[in-house]
Amino acid sequence: MKRDIKKCTEGIFDLLVIGGGINGAAIAHMAALNGLKTCLLEKDDFAGGTSSKSTKIVHGGLRYLENFEFGLVREALRERTVQIKNASHLVKPLGFIIPVYKTDSRPLWLMKLGVLLYDLLSGKYLIHKRRSLTSAEIEHLVPGIKKEGLVGGILYYDGQMDDARLVLENVLSADEKGARVANYVEVKSLLKQLGKTVGVEAYDKIHQRPFQVRAKKIVCAVGAWTDLFLDKEHAQMPQKVRATKGAHIVYRGQVCDHALLVPTASERRVFFVIPWHGNSLIGTTDTDFGGNPDQVTAEDDDIAYLFKEASRVFPDVDFKKEDIITTFAGLRPLAFREGAPSSISRRHQIEESYSGVVYVYGGKYTTYRKIAEDVLKHVTKKDLVDTSQHFPLYGSGEISQTASDVAQQAGLDEGVIENLFNMYGIRYQDVLKLVEEDPDLKEPVASHSKFIKAQIVYAIETEMAQTEDDILSRRLGLIYEDIDTKPCKDAVNEFLIKAHS
Repeated sequence: MKRDIKKCTEGIFDLLVIGGGINGAAIAHMAALNGLKTCLLEKDDFAGGTSSKSTKIVHGGLRYLENFEFGLVREALRERTVQIKNASHLVKPLGFIIPVYKTDSRPLWLMKLGVLLYDLLSGKYLIHKRRSLTSAEIEHLVPGIKKEGLVGGILYYDGQMDDARLVLENVLSADEKGARVANYVEVKSLLKQLGKTVGVEAYDKIHQRPFQVRAKKIVCAVGAWTDLFLDKEHAQMPQKVRATKGAHIVYRGQVCDHALLVPTASERRVFFVIPWHGNSLIGTTDTDFGGNPDQVTAEDDDIAYLFKEASRVFPDVDFKKEDIITTFAGLRPLAFREGAPSSISRRHQIEESYSGVVYVYGGKYTTYRKIAEDVLKHVTKKDLVDTSQHFPLYGSGEISQTASDVAQQAGLDEGVIENLFNMYGIRYQDVLKLVEEDPDLKEPVASHSKFIKAQIVYAIETEMAQTEDDILSRRLGLIYEDIDTKPCKDAVNEFLIKAHS
């Protein structure tokens, strides 16, 4: 996948997609799959916004049952299975334990009823059947959990994903099928003829040059930036998006070996404690955000809230800022409605402006394939290639060899190969080809790291990485690792300088 701005200016595209998050990436992928001449532009890096700052869960939305959104939950449970089946290297089943205490707002019988309904709605898409747990069983499975008032719980199953790479593989798949894709391209304004949008004025942020892209149809999939983009169009439309912030902490070490879904003490919300890259992902918050979407961060109040909730469940753990590896926060682009943030529907909305620009907003990560399908149906008014069961990504497919065999052949540690399997799927072979050409690329990016330098080269040459953060945060996820980041940054910048010289 090469960044070639010139190819984005050639001819008139059937479809221009603005926004390289999960929805924009999937729309471009599906459009190219259906033979549309497609262009995808992203103003920063692919998945640089909310799409790399989720709780890393592919789920049906257990708590949405309280809002009686049975249809949305059923749809998401089906899509969850499509992802686990088609992108098994990036999306994997994960069991969640729900501990229930006497003082919780939802009693144990209600939680059991909710998970029972969740399994029933899953139907043939059930991962594994739920199981009731006694307080003694929970204490055994989750050492250190608060025992006082614990009355029991439930074990149920959803999925865990690598969100940034899920976006990237949709972009790679779009490119493979003929789409023109480019990151670090900002759309400055729209080109109009007789009141209809026919293209955009864009700016290449890497080479600092303006250019134009023309298209028969334009889809704007910019999430929390939707209302700002409507202002660019002078659409004079009411507020479409209510942005709510979800902040997360990656905490050093695994607080527990199992994933937990825990009802909060003060609100009818839930938060998660999940194993992630050998550490603990703790999140999330759900608060309104009215600032600049480019400047959303996990603030002190967010950290204090998450520490407070985690300490309530793990009273013997001394949660402290020094043990935070990283924090991140993203914005949920919910369809605007009054009420508590957690009560607002996660259903997506598709609207077309007077000038013909199609806007998609709202929705949830798990249903991205369905969102893309709905957008393409709206745009084309035609039958599409059926992807309801088969929507493979760039690395999808069955790996025929074991990690042990590949490690022996390549002269690498088995843990390195397992990491390649999980990040690239069948494309792990492309990374190992770089090692064959240059054995020095076998070297780890830092001591005790399972990442090798070949992955940096691959990120630059094949995955359109342009900056240090592109590689550390979204291509490799090194920001989540409990390792010395200085040698990682040194190695990344060494290869970036070579690539750009």
